[in-house]
Amino acid sequence: MSAAAPALASADQRDDLRVEPYVLPLGVVKAPLKELVTPHGREGLRQLAIQAERGPRLARETRGPAAAYTPLSHRASGYALPTAGSRRALAAGQGATAPEPARKMTFDECKRGLGTDNPFFVKSRFAVCDGASFVQEWVLNGRPVGASMFNLRVVGTIAKNSRTIDYQYYYTDFETTGRTGALTMPITTQGTTPKTWPSGAHFTHGGSMPGTKTWTQLKALRTFHHTMNAKPGQGKGRSDVLAAVYEPKVSFKPPAPWQLSGSPGGKLFMLAPLWDAAPYLPNSTGGGNPAKKGAASFAYYASLTLSAKPGAEERAEAQHIKTAFIHPEDTKPYMSAKKVPGQTVKAPLHRTVSAKRNEDNRKAAKKQCRRYWGDGYTHGGTRDCDEYPFASTYEGAAEHDYDPEVRKFNFSVKPIAKEDNQAGGLILKSFYNKNRILDGLEDGFIVKIIG
Repeated sequence: MSAAAPALASADQRDDLRVEPYVLPLGVVKAPLKELVTPHGREGLRQLAIQAERGPRLARETRGPAAAYTPLSHRASGYALPTAGSRRALAAGQGATAPEPARKMTFDECKRGLGTDNPFFVKSRFAVCDGASFVQEWVLNGRPVGASMFNLRVVGTIAKNSRTIDYQYYYTDFETTGRTGALTMPITTQGTTPKTWPSGAHFTHGGSMPGTKTWTQLKALRTFHHTMNAKPGQGKGRSDVLAAVYEPKVSFKPPAPWQLSGSPGGKLFMLAPLWDAAPYLPNSTGGGNPAKKGAASFAYYASLTLSAKPGAEERAEAQHIKTAFIHPEDTKPYMSAKKVPGQTVKAPLHRTVSAKRNEDNRKAAKKQCRRYWGDGYTHGGTRDCDEYPFASTYEGAAEHDYDPEVRKFNFSVKPIAKEDNQAGGLILKSFYNKNRILDGLEDGFIVKIIG
């Protein structure tokens, strides 16, 4: 009896080997990995985890039905710097045009665009990315003895007039220090679609998702992609809009005898893909052409950039809008505490394709031009009554007539050279088409003035 006691005691004192996982924003782990293998480093990781936004998240700029699915980030996403792009004529007599939105994004562009201050990066409505750092603390009997980490970035891009979204996954920055079981740890990568609007949508998947690979295998593989395509006819309304959320997920299980403490992995920010077949946008299903089938985009606010620099075709219009943004008290019609929308994603503009509402907005604007500048405000037909917000938005000059709850006269009018006004109109029209701006209050855009 007494001889068996030491063996029983030895079994009870078996080493407790545990892995504590953390999912953190890219860039927050600044100390060398070896510094994490200390009680102080372990506590630092816990504090970083407390400070990070928890649970599933969407970018703050998400719009449409996806925006109500899960909490939006408290931090603004990174956006590509605005540019007025090329203002060359499309062809003789066709006038100015908005620049083509970006449809590609390199790994380096994603890496530069993301960071602790930018949890999400939007290059355009057709090129976005997000990412996260996955850190594991390897603990022996309550004491850290090793650490490991890797980063994952996901870049979503959409080709012109395509309904296929390509998600490129990039695994990088694999590091280990001290005692770990990381090299043989199996890691599973998934791209899931937890919700669609309307529900029950079907997708065609492609690409080369690896399923489950060990740490060492993923490090060698580094990158792979997943594609999704949604056929038209599954959406709602005239625009055949199908919205969804796409969630990159990572899970892992440490090799025996290590045991996992906490969650078996983590998730990146959800992306918000969108499909439409709007008849008023390019490549629509209208016209009896079965080859035309709409396109995909991402449900984030786009920016219309106008130039107030000398030589810009739309300069007078851009200067007018700039004044409305910065000095609304100097604009007509007069209204105390005027604050026109379209300056931030919290108060965006919304496109309307209603011919009647467009015309009502123009009539309301011209009424104010005549009120302040008289019937001769056109100077013999050389000037137009320029209005902001634009006549093609729900926030145009007649908004109060449609919704008495909104503030009356929360817009600005000014007679400007007809050429500048027409150039601005052409740029706006091409911006709508190139960025697939949808009719209605579930889409939106903002305006940026340079110069």
